[in-house]
Amino acid sequence: MTDLFDLPFEPPGPEPEPDPAPAEPVRRVWTVSELTAAIREMLETRFTEIWLEGELSNCRVWNTGHLYFTIKDAGAQIRAVMWRSAVRALRFAPEDGLQVVACGRVGVYDAKGEYQLVCEHMEPLGAGALQLAFEQLKKRLSAEGLFAPERKRPLPALPRAIGIVTSLDGAAIRDIVTVIFRRYPNAHLIIRPSRVQGEGAAADVARGLQEVAAVPGVDVIIVGRGGGSIEDLWAFNEEVVARAIAKSPVPVISAVGHETDVTIADFVADLRAPTPSAAAEMVVAGQEEFRARIDRLAGRAAAAATRRVERLRALTHRLSGRPGLAGFPGRVALGGRHVAEVTHALGRAGRALVAARERRYHELRLALETYDLRRQIGTVRTRLARVDAALRAAAVRSHTRADGRFRGQAARLESLSPLAVLGRGYAVCWDQTRTRIVRDASAVREGDGVRVTLHRGELECRVGRAGGRE
Repeated sequence: MTDLFDLPFEPPGPEPEPDPAPAEPVRRVWTVSELTAAIREMLETRFTEIWLEGELSNCRVWNTGHLYFTIKDAGAQIRAVMWRSAVRALRFAPEDGLQVVACGRVGVYDAKGEYQLVCEHMEPLGAGALQLAFEQLKKRLSAEGLFAPERKRPLPALPRAIGIVTSLDGAAIRDIVTVIFRRYPNAHLIIRPSRVQGEGAAADVARGLQEVAAVPGVDVIIVGRGGGSIEDLWAFNEEVVARAIAKSPVPVISAVGHETDVTIADFVADLRAPTPSAAAEMVVAGQEEFRARIDRLAGRAAAAATRRVERLRALTHRLSGRPGLAGFPGRVALGGRHVAEVTHALGRAGRALVAARERRYHELRLALETYDLRRQIGTVRTRLARVDAALRAAAVRSHTRADGRFRGQAARLESLSPLAVLGRGYAVCWDQTRTRIVRDASAVREGDGVRVTLHRGELECRVGRAGGRE
């Protein structure tokens, strides 16, 4: 008997057909560029903001300004790049062995098929970025000798002009000016307003130092500002300010912040003041010392003079009481009278001598003036002018007389000239050779040639018969 549980739940049907054989999978062939692009898209969309901690190695800044480096730990490493714009924003200098925390995104460098971290921000692990940058710059400048004590210059005792580089909006400038004018009213101040905080403040402070140092007469410069955080005071931790202070041709006092604030400018400056007011007191301290010393010397000189006068007065009193000096005041008075008389006589003789010398001087001067070349030249010029005028007049008269004689002779010659006769219609008859004047008709024969000179021109004629012509 068949058990009920052995029966199937569904009625029996036709036998199922066997499954068809599985189809062969389709093979896709990728190019290297396609695969790399797909990996890049996956990584860049997945790891868009990564904070990565590790140690820097192989740090290198290329001439393009980009920073290439590697971040590693004990088990792995990854290449990284930081573009130039992000490098400029760093407050410290990345170097090998430094533990940092870097923020960026994962990217793929297609040319080498490598993934890398495109770093956009970096800060040192442990110490802050500003503190690390401070220590790095301090170490580098100290190695160059900018902090050496032997290059520190003393402040001038009496400065002719005091240069000040600070902001006009802060309390530092008011404190400096108040202290200086209270202790040194005649001080000459050269104030160069400058930004002391924010972007571009360091470059402005450096330019201010150069401009004030170039002003003639400036003997010392105060540079600084009031207190604040390390970020507020950071302009005075920049290398450009430190080198401007080191290159200054006159001593520089750094007066940045409060007494507990320390900046790179304090190490480079010739003198560090805990506050701006203290810097002003240091500048005029020499003047105060001179005043005090002068007062002390004046007091000592007055006391010494008083003591000497008292000693001489006591000595005079003792000597005047001795018998041998009786009547000494009268003799001194007589001697004084004699001295006065001699002085008067000498003065009168001196004045008489001076008057005589003055008269002699005037006489010699008048005598010399007669031989003065300029006066002689003037006299000669006058004489020459008179002689020149006389010569011109004589020449005119001589010319006039000669012209009259010439015209008279010309008139006489004109009256005697045969040409004048010819002009009245007469003619002159010459022989053929023009060597003999024909005065008689018998002097020529028929056929001879003759020349007849008229008032204008000449005729060539031939004799035809006596008394006639052709």
